[in-house]
Amino acid sequence: MARVNRIDPQAAEQLAIQALDYLAGDPDQLGRFLALTGLGPETIRAAATAHDSQFLAAVLDHIAGDDGLLTAFAAHVQVAPTRVMQARAVLGGQDWERETP
Repeated sequence: MARVNRIDPQAAEQLAIQALDYLAGDPDQLGRFLALTGLGPETIRAAATAHDSQFLAAVLDHIAGDDGLLTAFAAHVQVAPTRVMQARAVLGGQDWERETP
């Protein structure tokens, strides 16, 4: 029987915060993120501190938009890339359910 694999909003937030921390640890990646979003460091700090779900979803959008970055981040936090995608969907206001064998 298949089981449904879900991620709750708190776990999704935590994963997004880890993603932001991962980006912050690499100046080139952080610079690219800032350039693409037009955000400044103070805006990022405020949004992350407030646990703004739309901002956190945007962080995961950025990670998910680059297969190499997605794979590297998922390996870094020891989760499957699909878990990152689940978190992205949840923070974006979508339900995510995936049956697993």
